Amino acid sequence: MSNGWIGVDLDGTLAHYNQWISIDHIGEPIPAMVDRVKKWISMGIEVRIFTARVGEQPGRDIVNTKLNIYNWCIQHIGVAIPVTCQKDFGMIQLWDDRCVQVETNTGKVLGVDPNE
Repeated sequence: MSNGWIGVDLDGTLAHYNQWISIDHIGEPIPAMVDRVKKWISMGIEVRIFTARVGEQPGRDIVNTKLNIYNWCIQHIGVAIPVTCQKDFGMIQLWDDRCVQVETNTGKVLGVDPNE
């Protein structure tokens, strides 16, 4: 149904985040975002968890980290959602608590510029 996928950040966007505890700890779900993700999935839109937790770092067990996130998703969303830390040309939106949206091809900040 969709021509691409929507990326949703985990910490601070889909799950509560106050401070780093551990790679295995994921905060409680944020109801508004969980409901939004469930709606997208029910509409046939592909959703992926977009998180730095699965980025390559020495000593990081990415397989177990992904399994932990899948289990969190099953518990709170009802399905396991693919997990990535990479954008590709299929990504149509990114929902993240740290993003600043810029107008295409202009550099113009849309909304409030956090650095001004």
